Amino acid sequence: MSKQQVALLGTGTMGSGMARNLRKAGFPLAVYNRTREKAEQLSETGAQVADTPAQASAGAAVVISMLADDDASREAWLGSHGALKAMQAGAIVIECGTVSPKWVQELHEQAEARGLRMMDAPVTGSRPQADSGELTFLVGADQATLEVVRPILEPMSKAILHLGPVGSGAELKLINNFLCGVQIASFAEALVWIERSKLDREQALEFLKTGAAGSGIFKQMSERMTARTYEVNFLLRLMEKDLRYAQHAAAAKDLALTTAASSNKLFERAEAAGYGEYDMSAVVEVLRSKDEA
Repeated sequence: MSKQQVALLGTGTMGSGMARNLRKAGFPLAVYNRTREKAEQLSETGAQVADTPAQASAGAAVVISMLADDDASREAWLGSHGALKAMQAGAIVIECGTVSPKWVQELHEQAEARGLRMMDAPVTGSRPQADSGELTFLVGADQATLEVVRPILEPMSKAILHLGPVGSGAELKLINNFLCGVQIASFAEALVWIERSKLDREQALEFLKTGAAGSGIFKQMSERMTARTYEVNFLLRLMEKDLRYAQHAAAAKDLALTTAASSNKLFERAEAAGYGEYDMSAVVEVLRSKDEA
């Protein structure tokens, strides 16, 4: 049985790995990226490289977006060369970026008005998981739509969690990233505290990693912040954006995320200091800078 034609919009840190796994699984694929060079490397896999989102999406049964924020997603779907206008009735929109629940609902309305189906399916994991096909998809959709696209999601994933209707994925993804961002900021402060003390850093970190304070993100940040090599698995500026989106989404539920607000100030400082394009673990450097002045 022939496989569905897929389009993927956004071939950056996450999208490139997703695209490669779709091609390995044999799906016909068209890709688009605003910086074309990042998409052209995928031509070696047999993917077709498009000049616009509309061109990539023409004839596709399923179109996936993996872009940085609401603005980039809006331009790709609804811009002058946006994907929605090129999609055929009955085709499926999948928003995989970490975007706001408000934008997801607006996109859902726009898709339905054009006779399209939609699901939001943001992912957990970073570059290594995207490359190895071990992402977790947080799905907001009706069951029938999910079952149609499940064969497309499976080559990219280790788990597919169906959370509820459209918008459910966006909500849980921001909750997840809020918790990660707060832990990263607090660990950065703890690490610099250790470094300014007379404690043995490695001994202290080993105790903390294996004790009650330990967590998966704690262990990852410990390795990256001590090595001070900030190859991108997750861009710092995107964590700043996610904490900002999380605050807005929680405010819509009459909840103030005070820890997100304080943590985001540290990420804002790091971005202002020029670390926005580094891995999010580089947030520690703005705290260390006083010691190295």
